[in-house]
Amino acid sequence: MNFRYLLFLVISFTSFAQKTDFPTAEAAAIANRIQLPVFPSYQVNVVKLGAKGDSVTNNKAFFDKAMALCKKNKGGTIIVPKGIYKVNGPIHFVSNVNLKIEKGAKIKFSDNPKDYLPLVLTSWEGTMLYNYSPLIYAYECSNIAITGEGTIDGEGGTAWKSFKAKENDGKMRSREMNHNSVPLNDRKFGEGYFLRPQLIQFFNCKNILVENIRIENSPFWCLHLLKSESITIRGISYKSLNYNNDGIDPEYAKDVLIENVNFDNGDDNVAIKAGRDHEGRANSATPSENIVIRNCNFKGLHGVVLGSEMSAGIQNVYVENCKTIGYLKRGIYIKTNADRGGFIKNIFVNNLQLDEVEDCLYITANYHGEGSGFQSDISNVYFSNISCNKATESGIVIQGFPEKKIRNISLNNIEIKSAKNALSNENAENVLMTDVFIGQRATVPSAAK
Repeated sequence: MNFRYLLFLVISFTSFAQKTDFPTAEAAAIANRIQLPVFPSYQVNVVKLGAKGDSVTNNKAFFDKAMALCKKNKGGTIIVPKGIYKVNGPIHFVSNVNLKIEKGAKIKFSDNPKDYLPLVLTSWEGTMLYNYSPLIYAYECSNIAITGEGTIDGEGGTAWKSFKAKENDGKMRSREMNHNSVPLNDRKFGEGYFLRPQLIQFFNCKNILVENIRIENSPFWCLHLLKSESITIRGISYKSLNYNNDGIDPEYAKDVLIENVNFDNGDDNVAIKAGRDHEGRANSATPSENIVIRNCNFKGLHGVVLGSEMSAGIQNVYVENCKTIGYLKRGIYIKTNADRGGFIKNIFVNNLQLDEVEDCLYITANYHGEGSGFQSDISNVYFSNISCNKATESGIVIQGFPEKKIRNISLNNIEIKSAKNALSNENAENVLMTDVFIGQRATVPSAAK
């Protein structure tokens, strides 16, 4: 080995090793540049339009009328006062509107799939297609919000729940269309395909606020941030335990702040995505990026997940000051496979407190052992100041491929008090461990006897 090459290795290794502190300034810069929506002074109360919070009356027409009046007045605030408002069909946003659901108010959607026709342009597990409308849907809007201390109930536990057992044909059809680059206009789903809609979806939107509301009983993903940017999600809470009830799914999303959220989900709490396979790779100019997750309470399947649909790439994710408040299978889960391609890089996790989990920190490039030909690039992942009381399976797992190794993983001040399997580190290079304790801490060596 010549001296110049050796010097390069030392410099590269040192520059990576020095980057162990959480980049607080970078995360703050993202949060500070996100713009909150601003609304005109116009207000409309749905009750004054004829809505009844009696849990029986179908109020769809009154919510539609409120949106139309806001559009006529170039925006405003729709006030939903105390009561239970049945809405048989979707609420479609227009720009410059704040849907304010007051304390004691609940919007309860119907669970009749026919109410969510005609089809709208949306996405399903990383593939763009036409499907049932999300229950709250904003397409190409700016300056929009859902606020207040009320509840949105997706009524997802009966009719929609039954779709799960019937969705496979539709799911595989969507993936074949993705792989074969079928024109978007030919990707029609809806009736007969059993692909459940998201509860709330913001699609091609900008300057979004979701604050203090409660989300319950979603048919599918709860809050889908699709191809949107400048987003603030804060102070919301969940109780949504149906199949695939991810809490928040940023997908091709940019400049996102998620803070002070109390999760209780049947699936991932935050699942960062960026498109699936061929279609995702074709959108590599719009990765999911610049996402700050802080001061959240995790409960559900996994805390923060990156993937598995991430083919356009995920970068610049900052997770700080979060903890569990109940069961969690995995704390941080980075997952991709050889169908995906793309990259995951510049991921920072600091001050994470976990109670009992199955696996504490899990990075795998071979999720479900699927795929070939498109291995993902995973690099520059930094974990610091993480505690876990018990991992019933593994403390730390890193799984790359021999020909595509995971690179530059930093583990600094990690303590896992109990784990069935401490560490599995496979096909990774430049994994730096400083003050890592798994199981009982060793003390001074015992004297010879």
